[in-house]
Amino acid sequence: MRRGEVYRVFTGADPKQYRTFVVVSRQALIESRFSTVICAPVYSEGQGLLTQVSVGVEEGLRHESWIMCDNLASLRKSDLTQYLGSLSSRKMLELDRSLAAALELA
Repeated sequence: MRRGEVYRVFTGADPKQYRTFVVVSRQALIESRFSTVICAPVYSEGQGLLTQVSVGVEEGLRHESWIMCDNLASLRKSDLTQYLGSLSSRKMLELDRSLAAALELA
């Protein structure tokens, strides 16, 4: 598992049975024995906010979608089994900027 990878996750509680997430934790945490990682959900609609990143087919999705950096979640690593794709270097830079904006770090 690597930062920037995209996974389809069974949620059960969400109105949709499955939700797509992007791993945003630092790589050291991902590789540690810690059982969870921080992820950002992906939604099919976005408003083009500074805290959202557009993604699509190039990242393993079926259609244009948005990573929502304002709605981070801690997920068990063991739930991240349905790998879809990963973000390009350019998209990772966009993700970093959006996370910084969402957390008021920039």
